[in-house]
Order: sequence, then C-alpha cells, then structure tokens
Amino acid sequence: MKKLFAQLAALVASAVIAGSAAAAGGSSYPLDRFPVEKLTDQAALQNGAKLFVNYCLNCHGASAMRYNRLRDIGLTEDQIKTHLMFTSEKVGEPMKVAIRAADAKEWFGALPPDLSIIARARSSHDGTGSDWLYTYLRAYYRDGTRSTGWNNALFENVGMPHVLWPMQGSRGATIEDVRESRDPKTGKSEGFTKTTVSFDPQGFRTETTEKLSGGHPHSGKTIRLGKIEGGSVSSAEYDAQVG
Repeated sequence: MKKLFAQLAALVASAVIAGSAAAAGGSSYPLDRFPVEKLTDQAALQNGAKLFVNYCLNCHGASAMRYNRLRDIGLTEDQIKTHLMFTSEKVGEPMKVAIRAADAKEWFGALPPDLSIIARARSSHDGTGSDWLYTYLRAYYRDGTRSTGWNNALFENVGMPHVLWPMQGSRGATIEDVRESRDPKTGKSEGFTKTTVSFDPQGFRTETTEKLSGGHPHSGKTIRLGKIEGGSVSSAEYDAQVG
C-alpha cells in the first residue's frame, strides 16, 4: 500500500501521457534515482496523495486504490471526504478518473493510463518505474513547436503538458544530434554532421548544423536541460515535492 502511494507521490501531477509506450522506450536520457526513503515518510505520502487528487485525477484514475485505503497513511475518514473526494461519494469507492473516456480520446488522442500500473509498466533494466516517473516529472522543457508548448527530455514529443510548471518554472534545452552521412550509391562514409537545436525558456527554437572533423565522433543524441527560471518554489523544493 505505502509503496503504491510512494509511486503516486513520485508521479504527483501526471495529467496525460498520450502516445505509445514504444515512443518513449528508446530514450537514452539517464534516469535519476527515486528517493526510496519516501516509502516510510508519512508526510510525503500524504502530500503525494493530495497532489495526485488535485492534479492527476482529472485525467488519470488509480482504480486499484480505494479512498478508504488512505487511512493507511494516517488520514482520517473525515479528512479524506473533506479534502480528497471530488469524484466519488463513498470512501469505499475506487479512485476513478473524472474525465469521460470519449472526451479523453477526443482531446488527447488516447485514453490516459491508469496510474495503478504505470510505475510497473515503466520499470526496465535502466531503473525502477518510480525512477522513471521521478525523472519524467523533472525533465520538462519549453518547446514552442509543440501544441502544448512543452516537451520532455525523457519522453520525446509527449502529449502531456507540464501541469506543474507554476511550481517548477520554465527552462529551455539544447539537443545535439550527431549523424553519419553515407554516399547513397557506394555506402561510403562521408563524415559526421551535428545538428544543434536550442530552445530558450519561452520555447523559441533555433537550429545550427555543422560538419565534424577530427576526433572520433559517433552517432547519437544528447539533451541538456537549461537553467530554470521562475517557479513558486526552489528547484530543491520542487524535487522534494515530486519525490
């Protein structure tokens, strides 16, 4: 029970992860480690439950969890009813999503996943599902070419906007993509080209391309997140909130 709520605390404000899991499966962005001490931190678990209900439950359900199980993390039934129940009438009911499935598919192109299983689904040899979620919530950057105005270093072209940006603030990113060029007829290497795409904290995009000479370049993409600007809390405080 507490492990699930720690995972929800790590997720705190996920709204909609549209698109296929395969779209994000090939990401080379490194995972940060979820602070496992939160598994026994009752205040953090309660905060995660509050933020989950306030930010996530409009689009995501947690159908494997019933409201009355929140008592396991120290909340009373009155606290649950008063502060956390907006879509159900009885504390014994599952934490179901508020949005209608038909509306979700129309607005986002896909039904947002149930968060009861999302952490398990994102587990891989690179890290746990909680590691993935923790990194994901801290990897957003401005991208004015996207309809939402946001992109994510871990999940490229994600359909979900950064719903926690008032807390974290905005930042840009620099993406370097190195590719080898080959003669279409002979297949012989013609060297490497590096394309650098930069986004400023407002999402404005610039692009430069250069031929690489010397050294030992290899194909690949790297993303460096920029400095955070604005936000209602410090970076350390934001990391603590989403962890």
